[in-house]
Amino acid sequence: MEELVRTNDPVLISFLESILEEAGIKHFVADGNMSILEGSLAMIPRRILVDSGQIQVARMLVRDAGLEHELRPEGGEA
Repeated sequence: MEELVRTNDPVLISFLESILEEAGIKHFVADGNMSILEGSLAMIPRRILVDSGQIQVARMLVRDAGLEHELRPEGGEA
């Protein structure tokens, strides 16, 4: 799986999950349970991971939604 977006914004995560689910794109929200360690301060960003075979389609959907600035760099750079 490849990282699509990294954010602390729960509304953005929900919106992106909705877009991906509607398109039938396999995805996973990583670090969602880290609030136990951080004390629910949302300091640790959640990562939306997408199946490698569908990453380009997912990136296109995020761009089409006007959220290109939220995308992680291609190729796995930090």
